[in-house]
Amino acid sequence: MKTNSPAGTKTLTTKVLIIGGGVTGTGVMRDLALRNISSILIDQHDLNSGASGSNHGLLHSGGRYAAKDRDTAIECRVEGEILKRVASNCIDPCGGMFVAVDGDDLDFASQFPDHCQAAGISCTPLSPSQAMEREPSLTKKIVAAYEVADATIDPFRLTLESVNHAMELTDSFYMPHTRVEAFEIGDGEIRAALCRDGRSGEQIRIEAEEVVNAAGAWAMRVARLAGCNNVNLLYSKGTLIISNSRMSSGVINRLRPPGDGDILVPGGTVSLLGTTSATIENPDRITPTVDEVDRILAEGTDMVPSLADARFIRAFAGVRPLLMASGHGGDGREASRGFALFDHKEQNLRNFATVTGGKLTTFRLMAERVGDLIAKRLGSSAPCKTAVVPLPSGPAICWTEPGFSARDWYARQDPTDRILCECEMVSESSIDSIINEAPGSEADMSVKAISLRSRVGKGSCQGAFCSIRVTSYLYDKGIYSSEAGLAHLRDFVKERFKGVRPVLWGAHVAQMELAEALHCDLMGLDLK
Repeated sequence: MKTNSPAGTKTLTTKVLIIGGGVTGTGVMRDLALRNISSILIDQHDLNSGASGSNHGLLHSGGRYAAKDRDTAIECRVEGEILKRVASNCIDPCGGMFVAVDGDDLDFASQFPDHCQAAGISCTPLSPSQAMEREPSLTKKIVAAYEVADATIDPFRLTLESVNHAMELTDSFYMPHTRVEAFEIGDGEIRAALCRDGRSGEQIRIEAEEVVNAAGAWAMRVARLAGCNNVNLLYSKGTLIISNSRMSSGVINRLRPPGDGDILVPGGTVSLLGTTSATIENPDRITPTVDEVDRILAEGTDMVPSLADARFIRAFAGVRPLLMASGHGGDGREASRGFALFDHKEQNLRNFATVTGGKLTTFRLMAERVGDLIAKRLGSSAPCKTAVVPLPSGPAICWTEPGFSARDWYARQDPTDRILCECEMVSESSIDSIINEAPGSEADMSVKAISLRSRVGKGSCQGAFCSIRVTSYLYDKGIYSSEAGLAHLRDFVKERFKGVRPVLWGAHVAQMELAEALHCDLMGLDLK
């Protein structure tokens, strides 16, 4: 890659430009790097800022789709098995089960084993007592239960590891906060992408032999910029809530047609309950609502009664980019969870491709299909290796793992290494490692960027104390030297509060009044 600056505009050149820093875009980046093809990855915000960072982290066994979408169920089963082999450092093989409770459709439950068998999915029947022995929090009103090979996966670590590996293998790199504004198109190809740095306002021109659109919910928008109108997506908003403790050992699925509040997923030290499905028009402005939170909790409590008394620390919403197809009437529950790869030949663009739809569980397969297409276009015969080459761990990426910071701190026994986040035991040395390993474009890291790469702000206090401590430490270190650091703190706190207000009631209010007093009275931050 080379850099030059004609007419005052910075120009970068690369083999492949990848638009979108979620699991699919970073998966494409690593797939290409394993074929010795370099790339530049850009995202309008940061890694995992879209659906990849707003999901329950479930690595599907395929059971959820066995009844209505066998192809997706099979893809989930196969890809889940592959990921457990090659990305075990990002996965908790906690297992899972599907349970039907009194009042659920017994015909649907009785057909579940047959649907799983047809998709090759392991499904072991459990008696109600066996199910409750595995998960004591389950309701006593169980009428059917089956064990499946569900697991959980850390999407943040997954993307960070993929980018890190790609940069180790080739001269690839990623540029966060970089938005595509237009394309230079001529003679049937994209000659350059005209981008804008969202922080400095600087215009950047990126020349690439191939351009991959992996922008998730924004893929349709990016395709339109290139004059391609054949990418049609349905936006489905999903809301989830997070408890302050782990409510189950494994994943608990409601054994019924997919609906609200029917999945409880353990996420390290917490649990996530979801999700809703509401068709929306604009993926840019989404927030959880009180009605959605109430509905999720009511449905989940039928399955796990202790949820009624649990403390929930956050609600959040993400957008699923679903393939538009006839027959679903705009209902996100009925739309396919499959994916599509558009090569855009019919739009007379020979070096542009869009990949969209799909799931977190199938991201590797999506990246493989893109890699095969791009390699063929570039004249490379190198095969896909992501199904056999393990995903290595980088030195600054392990901090997203629940409990790692605490184990590292206790092992070193260094009394001078102060703890900045007590909920998740994140120390000063952890923050140092994250910053030191950051690429040049992220050297002046925001608190939000640090949170994405660690457990900061993800514990019971939701950043009430640690956000102030981390910001102060960054000023002491000279990372922050102006009011920009306070702006980073303000942005981080506003983001955390955005998903807290809808879940406040009873004893939860006292904790959040304390947090609000700290941020508003002590720090002078406006959280409205």
